[in-house]
Amino acid sequence: MKSEVPFSIGAPAMIWQVLFFYVPLAILVVSSVLRFADSGVFEGFTLEKITFFFRLVYVKVIASSFILAISNTLLCLLVAYPLAYFIAFCAGRFKNIFLFLLIVPFWTNFLLHVYAWYFVLEREGFLNNLLRGIGLIQEPLQLLNSPFAILIMMVYYYLPFMVMPLYSSLEKMDRRLIEASLDLGASWSQTLRRVMLPLTKRGLLAGFFLVYIPSFGEFAIPELMGGDKLMFVGSVVSHYILGDDTGSLGAAFTLIASVLLLFSAMLLYWVIDRLIPGRQNG
Repeated sequence: MKSEVPFSIGAPAMIWQVLFFYVPLAILVVSSVLRFADSGVFEGFTLEKITFFFRLVYVKVIASSFILAISNTLLCLLVAYPLAYFIAFCAGRFKNIFLFLLIVPFWTNFLLHVYAWYFVLEREGFLNNLLRGIGLIQEPLQLLNSPFAILIMMVYYYLPFMVMPLYSSLEKMDRRLIEASLDLGASWSQTLRRVMLPLTKRGLLAGFFLVYIPSFGEFAIPELMGGDKLMFVGSVVSHYILGDDTGSLGAAFTLIASVLLLFSAMLLYWVIDRLIPGRQNG
């Protein structure tokens, strides 16, 4: 009887996962390889929908999405690690306030974030006026509808997903280990590489993939901040999925992109595991 209680508690989550993850995934895979006549009659299986995307233009789209995802992830990591360190070790009694400020943006509509950055980056916006005011530029820069605008918006939006796992790992770490390393003659870079990174490896991996995976398929930010000039995986998927008779092509491209994303994530996990020594503590 006791063994049935945990199963009954977890059953709703399992049912939800099956209905809203595995069933749509199965439909996606099946619709990618089925062929129907114009009359709707089933004709058999085909790989034409998948091979349709073995073209240079779609290879470039996937490569652009990989570059965007890895760039966003690395920038988030560079910003998040010092920020998480500050909140965990230096914020003191203001720690909860900083964590609150980090979470607050999630309480507002996503479009408000986009339009806020729009007014910052437009030709007569805050950033251009600031740069002209201090004499760095004479004419306004074209910041909107550019890779720069897309990347800065993505870093802004995904940064909390990197900070929170890193903060959780750093908070559990004994700060005396850092002090001991420095007292024994290690530099800050050596302490970071041989003490802090191994002890926060689990949080770093969690934050890395929490940012990397959704960044690869992001379509709203490139559409709104890129001015529909740059194509990424999410843009192509939405174009075909929302088309009148191209839903199966969208499913096929989603399948291809998902498989490539899975292999890239496995490769990146292996690389990070080799670059950072030690066990996944913390």
